[in-house]
This record gives sequence, C-alpha cells and structure tokens, in this order.
Amino acid sequence: MSRRTRKAAPSDAGAARCTVTVCRGCCCGTPKIPGIDHAAQLAGLRRALEGTAQVRVTDCLDACEHANVIVVQPSAEGRKNGGRPVWLGLVNDPGATDDITTWIEAGGPGLTDPPGILDLYIFRPSRRVQAELHDT
Repeated sequence: MSRRTRKAAPSDAGAARCTVTVCRGCCCGTPKIPGIDHAAQLAGLRRALEGTAQVRVTDCLDACEHANVIVVQPSAEGRKNGGRPVWLGLVNDPGATDDITTWIEAGGPGLTDPPGILDLYIFRPSRRVQAELHDT
C-alpha cells in the first residue's frame, strides 16, 4: 500500500477514532464489480463518518476475490478493549455500507459488536496481506 494513497488525519484525531480503509485497487471500486456506484459508496462513507472515523483509500489490498473490501481498524480505546481490525468483503450494496457506518458510529471494534448481518461480510485475509496493511 502506498503512503501516497492515505489521507492524513489531524494528529490528535487519528488514534482516538476508528480508521476505515477502503480498497480501490485493481478490482475494488472498478467496473469489474458492476451494479454499484463506487464513487457514491466512498462519498457516503466519508459523509456518514465525518468526525467519527478516519476514512482512507488505498490501492489493492490483495483480497480481490472479496471485492469491494473495507477494513475497520479499532480506535485506541477499542484496541485497549481487545478490538482487532475487521475485514469486510463483498460490500456491494448500500445496506451493507449503512450497517458498517452504524456500527462504527456506535464505537466499532472492541467497543460494540457488529450487527449480525455483517457476519456475512467478515473474512480473514492471509497473514501476509494483514501484515502489509498494518505495517503502513
């Protein structure tokens, strides 16, 4: 993942909030995944989570079989409570995006359990892929 694709947050805000990483690489966010307005999905996430979470865009997360991929990383408080990053795949309808934003607004990983419907979207990527995201 390139550091150029990350949008910096104010230094005091990043750790206190969840970070939402939206894949927009070779498959996610492209016409390869039809039937969704990818730009509207990203704009909706940014609008809904403004002031609540940092939303950043990255190049390919190498989980193309799960496109569109969104990773929700816990806030500092969520990490203290045992929260870990949650990988969500096949996020290709507005209802799923709404469920994700509602969960993050309620606290996100480590603070609030995700709505049951999100169990359909959660997946575990390879250790290599996870390490690449967390090393940046």
